[in-house]
Amino acid sequence: MRMGLNLGYWGTGDNSTNLALARRADELGYSVVWAAEAYGSDAVTMLTWIAARTERIDVGSAVLQIPARTPAMTGMTAATLDTLSGGRFRLGLGVSGPQVSEGWHGVRFADPVGRTREYVEIVRAVQSRRRVRFSGEHFELPLPDGPGLALGLTFRPERKQVPVYLAAIGPKNLALTGEVADGWLPVFFSPEHAGEQLAHIRAGAEAAGRSLDGFDVAPAVPLVVGDDWRECADAVRPHAALYVGGMGSRKQNFYNRLAVRMGFEAEAAEVQECYLARDYEGAQAAVPLEFLDATSLIGPRERIAERMAEFAKAGVTTLSVTPYGESAGFEAALRTAVEAIELAGVA
Repeated sequence: MRMGLNLGYWGTGDNSTNLALARRADELGYSVVWAAEAYGSDAVTMLTWIAARTERIDVGSAVLQIPARTPAMTGMTAATLDTLSGGRFRLGLGVSGPQVSEGWHGVRFADPVGRTREYVEIVRAVQSRRRVRFSGEHFELPLPDGPGLALGLTFRPERKQVPVYLAAIGPKNLALTGEVADGWLPVFFSPEHAGEQLAHIRAGAEAAGRSLDGFDVAPAVPLVVGDDWRECADAVRPHAALYVGGMGSRKQNFYNRLAVRMGFEAEAAEVQECYLARDYEGAQAAVPLEFLDATSLIGPRERIAERMAEFAKAGVTTLSVTPYGESAGFEAALRTAVEAIELAGVA
């Protein structure tokens, strides 16, 4: 199991730490640093900045939003950033959610699985440098009723294909991940509850006649180091409450549904009820301690090492940590994570 660092969104916290953390992770031998985007900073700019100031560590999008860019533009971006970084880019993709897709990008949130399948196919066609011709339900290149030409990428990229990861939560999207992707970017990954999710991925791969050899399971996992793991868990509560309670509508919140599938139905409903009523403190308090413990690395080094062994046993191949708490301690937390994975014997 390799180590990764997930920086999340730029602009939502102490941004001065982001580059320093990425460079420290590079020094410590972390394999990848990820950046996210929603409706603030974009991930490509941040990853380009980091790639220019690091030497060995991969840079990955977790994720680029599918409704934000045409598939051809994403193929161009992936090829360009991979070339500029010397073959260090990983392309994570996600459909976002209906509120952002339709409210921010003006793209209907319809058939996300079918749209993702077509999108990945076009992205890979762009990187192959062949002339792109595609006729699908969601995309058609070139358009049949105008002067458009079937075009191909005009430069030779560093690699013929960059690794494609999908941020999948629901069963159908998980099966698609096994069918078409090189890796999976799970959120709120719990070793005790991941068996069903991974079974969907395996089923998708088998249906497509693919092997999962080399497939990368790369969850983003909150990391808080401290003597009392229960106190450490409190640092993760705002993050969990936002996603389970407020990331989406009452009728359509994929993270809330995930918590329900993990066995926290009543608690997830309470978190959402509080959050949508703007009782943010109540929502945070309602997040079960058991949920936070199952999906985080919290406590002293030895306890974190024990949990890392469980993540590895569950099939995680890249454990990407996201430090929470006081930013002054983030670099030390990255070092502790390295010590913990060595102590666990799963590096």
